[in-house]
Amino acid sequence: MALRLRPVRRADLDTLERWSADPEAQGRHNWFGFAPDGQLRRRFDQDGLLGEDRGNLLVELDDSTLAGDVSYFAVHHGPNPGSRALNVGIALLPEHRGHGHGAEAQRQLAAYLFAHTTVERLEASTDVENLAEQRALGRAGFTREGVLRHAQFRDGGFRDMVLYSRLRGDRPSQA
Repeated sequence: MALRLRPVRRADLDTLERWSADPEAQGRHNWFGFAPDGQLRRRFDQDGLLGEDRGNLLVELDDSTLAGDVSYFAVHHGPNPGSRALNVGIALLPEHRGHGHGAEAQRQLAAYLFAHTTVERLEASTDVENLAEQRALGRAGFTREGVLRHAQFRDGGFRDMVLYSRLRGDRPSQA
């Protein structure tokens, strides 16, 4: 089934808040605890969840079913604007995992960000145990760079993360 990315609409906010408060919907590698009440709506009122340094898009299947969302946030590797990269992520609902949607959604997000921002580098990181996401990132044209030791605190402990990148000039994956 084909998919597309689309902006979040005000009518989607209840659904997004429900997903973000559901550990099963987030999955064990994306659950970081509950967010402050109203945080998502405040962000939506500020920039429609499409800010320069942080944003979300919905993953919608061709039958209009929402399968999850993709996101990005700025990371800085130096003080100047050219050292800014965007870290991308995805959260698919359990019933939409394992169907290739993750690779396609992340490939589309990369294309969108390269078309609508000036960033040279996209990054993605995932838990060293999240082999499905590592495969999806490879299929989406990202290159594995290495392991970030104890880089993420989740579920009561520090977790090692695998770092991936995709540069503006990299050839998109066709897989």
